[in-house]
Order: sequence, then C-alpha cells, then structure tokens
Amino acid sequence: MDREDSLHYNDLVGTMEIEKSVLRKRKHAEEFKQAVVDACAQPGASISGIALANDINPNLVHRWMRDRGVSKASVGSRLAAVPEPAFIPIQIAPTISEQRDIRIEVKRGNTTIKIEWPEHSATDCAVWLSDLLR
Repeated sequence: MDREDSLHYNDLVGTMEIEKSVLRKRKHAEEFKQAVVDACAQPGASISGIALANDINPNLVHRWMRDRGVSKASVGSRLAAVPEPAFIPIQIAPTISEQRDIRIEVKRGNTTIKIEWPEHSATDCAVWLSDLLR
C-alpha cells in the first residue's frame, strides 16, 4: 500500500458508521395464533415442530398456549385419554386336520420301495427306517 492509499483508508475508517438492524416485533393475527394452538393440541403433535414449520419460536407458542389456558399437561392428558392398542384375545375353533400319511421312497440299485405310513405312528416309522438303512 502506498502512502496515498493508506491516508484514504484511514479517512474511511474514521468516518465509517455501522448501522444496527432493528428487530421489530412481529404481530400475528389472533386467528393464526389460535390455529397454531389448536394444531399443537392434536394427539401426537410436536409443539416445536409446528412452531418451526410456521417460522416462529417454540417459546412463543408456549406463551400463546398459556394465555389461552392450554398447558402441556392438558395436551398430554388428551394423549393419555387415547387408548393404547391392546391385545384382544379371540378364540379360534380347532381345525380338524386330515390324517396325512408319511410317504417314503427308498431306492437301492434297481429296486425302489414306496411306503405310506400313518402320521400318528411317526415314531414307529422312524424306528423301521433306521433299521432299514443299517
């Protein structure tokens, strides 16, 4: 930087003003406030989620709820009033199963043996089959 630029820069720094942004309080219509509070009172609703979706601070929604006499506890009690899904016992008539047979096909060399054994005698079939395969 040469001397001329340096003086110019110093002059600018001495006269520089920084403007502060002024945050203005937003005013929301009563209908909007009530709609947000009603949405928050729905079962399973997230107050923070609804607030953020509407570009407002969740604390503001909590204030609106307090002003209207709606508390988090009353919203929670509405949720508690909804019954949880429960197991409902039902009776099913027993089905009569068809008697099925155990079917076995054994091949040894050129010989094939096909056997049908009643299902209720499965243990006898297992003993016979183990003796056969020894």
